[in-house]
Amino acid sequence: MGRNVSLKDIAKKVGVSIATVSYVLSKGKDSGVSEAVSERVKQAAEELGYQPNRVAQSLKMGKTFSIGLIVADISNPFFAEIARKIEDEAKKNNYTVVFGSSDEKTEKAWDLMRFLANRQVDGFIIVPTEGAEEQIKYLKKRNIPFVLIDRYYPGLEANHVVVDNHRASYKAVRHMLDNGVKKIAMIGYSSTLLHMRERIRGYREAMEEEGVPVTIHEVDYNNTEAEVKRAIDDSFQGEQPMEGVLFATNSIAIPGLREIDRLGLIVSKDIAVVSFDYGVAFDFYYCPLTYVKQPLEEISKMATEILITEISEKKFLNKHVCLDAELVVQSSGTVDLEK
Repeated sequence: MGRNVSLKDIAKKVGVSIATVSYVLSKGKDSGVSEAVSERVKQAAEELGYQPNRVAQSLKMGKTFSIGLIVADISNPFFAEIARKIEDEAKKNNYTVVFGSSDEKTEKAWDLMRFLANRQVDGFIIVPTEGAEEQIKYLKKRNIPFVLIDRYYPGLEANHVVVDNHRASYKAVRHMLDNGVKKIAMIGYSSTLLHMRERIRGYREAMEEEGVPVTIHEVDYNNTEAEVKRAIDDSFQGEQPMEGVLFATNSIAIPGLREIDRLGLIVSKDIAVVSFDYGVAFDFYYCPLTYVKQPLEEISKMATEILITEISEKKFLNKHVCLDAELVVQSSGTVDLEK
């Protein structure tokens, strides 16, 4: 077995100092070295098969260059996309991301957090579960850097990057109302988490502003399929059926669309549909779906930047970022009023 490639070997090949190589490989884009030289160093390191000694780096710098990412459900395209983008952003700064799913269960989130903290990740990016305030206090007490995404707790000081859920929901409902759809139901999760309450508040505000009745169904996350089916049946099979529906998440929209199809209703003809977040299954649906598009790239980039800055500066930043979401208007948000 050959000897390990050293920084000296790379420096000799490129014709620069060992310090320059060290800066490029340890600090990435913040090395202060020109882009041309940085590329030559990285190329030489790859050609020589250089493998950094992470243990030595960790001991020297007091960091493991790892981030713990806890999302609600990595199988959900929304969270899978966020995880991938955070991973890409972290890699630019020489960080590795270790992630897991809480499945919206507080105890599972606790287990993941303790597991990752015991393995000395430098910080966390977290989609918090309902009732997880104690977990946030745990991190704060131990001075472990973290950023909350998608949701946060108004009563707790914490870095967070979220979207304006109230405004996004209001715009989604306003779109249907402005196209003549007046009887609109909303199906969301039964949750005290702020992002869900804000989506419901946006729906309610638009409906009350229009002077039309409010119909809200709140379903259990652990029984989504059956309860969404029941909500669709209740909304669209009575004597005065609804004309439209706002799904509060893509994980509610998928079973909702299945039940709409089972009832023989045609989207954009019999019923208007708008959903929060994109789902891959939407691409295969016969009617292009109107949906609320959250700025996932911006969320991921800002959350990662805040976390790495806090890790580097070793002080609590208390950054609060609220971004706008885009309503992607397609065919599903209207109905045939002449039918």
